[in-house]
Amino acid sequence: MRICLVSETWSPEINGVAHTLNQLSRELQKRGLALQLIRPHPPQADAPLRTPGMQSELRVRGLAIPGYHAVRIGLPAARRIQRLWRKQRPDVVYLATQGPLGWSARRVARRMGIPLVAGWHTNFDHYCGDYGMSWLAPALLRTLRHFHNGCQATLIPTRQQAEGLMRQGFQRLEVMGRGIDHQHLDPTLRSSELRRSWGANEHTPVVLHVGRLAAEKNLSLLRETLDAMRSTRPDIVQVIVGDGPARRSLEKALPEVHFTGFISPEALARHYASADLFVFPSLSETWGNVVPEAMASGLAVVAYRHAAAAELIESGINGVTVTAGDAEAFRDAAVTLSQQPARYARMGRAARLRTHSCRWPAIADKFLSVLEQAREVDHETTRPCGV
Repeated sequence: MRICLVSETWSPEINGVAHTLNQLSRELQKRGLALQLIRPHPPQADAPLRTPGMQSELRVRGLAIPGYHAVRIGLPAARRIQRLWRKQRPDVVYLATQGPLGWSARRVARRMGIPLVAGWHTNFDHYCGDYGMSWLAPALLRTLRHFHNGCQATLIPTRQQAEGLMRQGFQRLEVMGRGIDHQHLDPTLRSSELRRSWGANEHTPVVLHVGRLAAEKNLSLLRETLDAMRSTRPDIVQVIVGDGPARRSLEKALPEVHFTGFISPEALARHYASADLFVFPSLSETWGNVVPEAMASGLAVVAYRHAAAAELIESGINGVTVTAGDAEAFRDAAVTLSQQPARYARMGRAARLRTHSCRWPAIADKFLSVLEQAREVDHETTRPCGV
């Protein structure tokens, strides 16, 4: 089977879409499947001319997203896509993103009768509220519904999100979670040297947050939570890994916190393993890879009952979740847990065990089964939704 992946982003760009596609493509390549890739030209000046493991690749013009300069929106390229597919026709196309490039590929695939599967990787309607454009959300939701309902299937990370989208008229939804690389993320990577560099000994509680530092990540609650934790545990050490447009203001508001910026995957694994608690107040994720990554590293996670946390955390057993949007409950849960070292250590051990079922080979099996089903569905069934 020849699979064409269409995406605005790809590794080594740091985001959930790039990470998921990188892991999936590795699994598919291990199985001897032929892969095509359509993507914007990468922003890195030293990027290789061709992505390893791809049978063929089409790179199109792109524009940087304001505030997200490392990610580019691919511009429409219908003629070039059609030429590629006439030479090497894919058996199925996977649309990872819904930008102009995704729409362009969707139109060509429907015209040529090539089955389409889409992924729900980003809550665009949620981002409208985070950036002061709530008025745009209803129209955007209608556009996304049209986009996805014109495909044979859409892959959604969690049951909770699938149920919500079904209530809003989205059709043919399949749930596909995400995997964890347990060889890379391991509690045994805990480093006393790294903890000492933060000013922590073995008995000092270390709380960690990992993520892009931008408006959609609910950083005001992160700031309030870290302040509340410090007021009750003055000895606590707090570490934030990540970068973004809000980093400077957050550094000013939290002068006691260790900010690392973006770090290598190897360094990130050591940071996870060397902390004790993980706090994640964001509600913008469709999955949130950092939550299972923290759990696999043996950390007790405090999060909203949303996305990956809703799927993986049994509150009070392998972490703590609270009702989505209840900021007071989130702060209280984080403050309380930071004062209970035996409890958060026990939760961390249980969290590691819970993620053992999150394996990329199993995720790839699900991905392939949906693609195979899409090939069996008559493409004409999606015609009423329009091209």
